[in-house]
Amino acid sequence: MADNTHAILAGYRRPAPRAGDGRARRRRGDPPVAAVAAAFTLAQLLLVRPAMGLGWDETVYVSQVSPHAPAAFFSAPRARGVSLLVAPVASWSSSTVLLRVFLALLSGLALYLALRVWRDHFPARVRALAGALFASLWVTLFYGPQAMPNYWVAVGALACAGCFVRARADPQDRAALAGLAGTAALMALMRPMDAVWVVLPLLALALPGRHFKPLIALLAGLAAGSAEWIAEAYADYGGPLRRLADGSAIQGGLGWHFAVTDQLRSLGGRTLCRPCTGAPPNLLVTAWWYALPVLALLGLLCARRARRSGPTLVALACAATAALPYLFLIGYAAPRFLLPAYALLALPVADAVAHLVTTPQGDWRPVALSVAVLALAVHLAVQYAVLDHTVARTTDDRRAWNRTAAALHGLGVRPPCLLTGEEALPIAFYTGCGSAATDGPNANSTRAAIEETARRIPVATLAPAGASPPAYARGWPVHRLGDLLLYVAPTAQKGPAT
Repeated sequence: MADNTHAILAGYRRPAPRAGDGRARRRRGDPPVAAVAAAFTLAQLLLVRPAMGLGWDETVYVSQVSPHAPAAFFSAPRARGVSLLVAPVASWSSSTVLLRVFLALLSGLALYLALRVWRDHFPARVRALAGALFASLWVTLFYGPQAMPNYWVAVGALACAGCFVRARADPQDRAALAGLAGTAALMALMRPMDAVWVVLPLLALALPGRHFKPLIALLAGLAAGSAEWIAEAYADYGGPLRRLADGSAIQGGLGWHFAVTDQLRSLGGRTLCRPCTGAPPNLLVTAWWYALPVLALLGLLCARRARRSGPTLVALACAATAALPYLFLIGYAAPRFLLPAYALLALPVADAVAHLVTTPQGDWRPVALSVAVLALAVHLAVQYAVLDHTVARTTDDRRAWNRTAAALHGLGVRPPCLLTGEEALPIAFYTGCGSAATDGPNANSTRAAIEETARRIPVATLAPAGASPPAYARGWPVHRLGDLLLYVAPTAQKGPAT
């Protein structure tokens, strides 16, 4: 085992630089990678549109630090990383535009730093192409400026794997060790279980080594990033195991589920595919997904010829373990779940594409370049089409929530207030109210508590047209807003008690 491990790790050794090369490279930075990161930031601002309202999960994370509305119920699977990420803006401003701009700038910077970690193992052109391929995916562009954890796990995974490669090559590299701990902490802060899946290959490779500094840095980062989640588990959920069990139940029970086809169906712009039924999208939309594993394996072959098989294998192994639970252990799909795998696969895929374009000689080189340019143009057009459709649909949904909030304000439901029923959690944030549920994954109250609250402050229940309201709301005045019925407690008509 040790012999095999050391044979794999032999690929970690970076080529000896000429005197002054490393220092000169650090001074110059990475202009191609920086250009890609800047373009990624600009594309988010132009294509996703900063004015797009907050989504369901975003309102949960933002409400934890925002003075705009009471903190929403925080269910077992969630972690506090996103709330901390948005706090510099959301804690004092309710501007969604400002928050989106902040996150777009931050996500572009994070992509640059994550790719720069690999500078000693992949040429700048390969890293820039990897960044462009990852950043041009509609799901990356869509979630880059959102208050969601998956993009941050993705760039954390890419940087963490790169720091591990550097730390294994030189255990005295303090920057690499600090980066390893920091990126592991970032992933654990965002999604602790995702962080564990990502680093499994790194732990396996670190254990047989003679130098334990990378292992210690990795474990320290995971412990630091998950400390708050563990403490909260003991305080509010009955311990980490109980919290994991509750999270599994909310997600439909973790176990064997063949979700590959579900993920395929989600590529057409379905941000949540639950239940995931219907035909897969057009082949033009999914072609890149079929090509991804083929190009990744080709990238490994190219890496062997370029004597960087070790770093490539690390990226591929982490991508495989990051994707495994979302392809085979969960019964529904969302395209954002696979962002860490896409980020890690981007390097070997870019290596393969660069090889396919530059290897042909003579008359074949223009042909290869033309085919690559055509394929890239089609890919970008398809990604843009899916992104535009997804952004338009999502924006319309969130505008509907805003209209409902305005209608509730007109009916006297103003802060302090409480909402229950259909989509109460996100609409409550838009209204400035708290939210409550007596059953389901966000259950945090009882009928008696809601009735008592309705005697003190405005309370409203939302129900789809044709559906019966909860028993406590059946005697309340009802108002129709499109396909939604608003049952408003009489307290709201009188105004809140003073």
